[in-house]
Amino acid sequence: MKKTNICTIEHSKIIVDGNLIFESPGETFQEFAKEAYKSLDLSYPKFHKMDQLSKLAFLSAETILKDEDHSRTAIVFANRSSSLDTDFKYQESINDQDNFYPSPAVFVYTLPNICVGEISIKHKMQTENAFFVLDEFDENFLTDYSEQILLSGKADKVLCGWVELYQENYKAFVYLLTL
Repeated sequence: MKKTNICTIEHSKIIVDGNLIFESPGETFQEFAKEAYKSLDLSYPKFHKMDQLSKLAFLSAETILKDEDHSRTAIVFANRSSSLDTDFKYQESINDQDNFYPSPAVFVYTLPNICVGEISIKHKMQTENAFFVLDEFDENFLTDYSEQILLSGKADKVLCGWVELYQENYKAFVYLLTL
């Protein structure tokens, strides 16, 4: 297996292949994500409606995938908190006495694999995808799973990695795998 195009996002920094490509003094993830989106000159209006986990995954994917053809690229992600950050926001919308009903705009992001869907839609990916919830980053597990996808011929590449966000703690470690 060959690992290429490695992106790490944490502590208000985006590092790709060891090079710092963006840094922000923004204190919250929301501020950081908005500034990174502008700085990377991305054009995807749905970004502004995404939950924070999807924004983290999307930003990491965009630094790697860019505008190339990825219709045969699979996605295998994992994290520890699932969509818990968004789940709490959804629960707050249920508890809000001023609302008559919970927010459907938040509800759609109460599954962690929605971030995979956002990336797949943007890049017209037509292959396998999976999102695992693990106690910790397990690169061997993700690599073995990705290798099976590649060996099956269902994909030429796999966008793989760890995308964790809970409250203001976040980290993405995402990369491409090929045979």
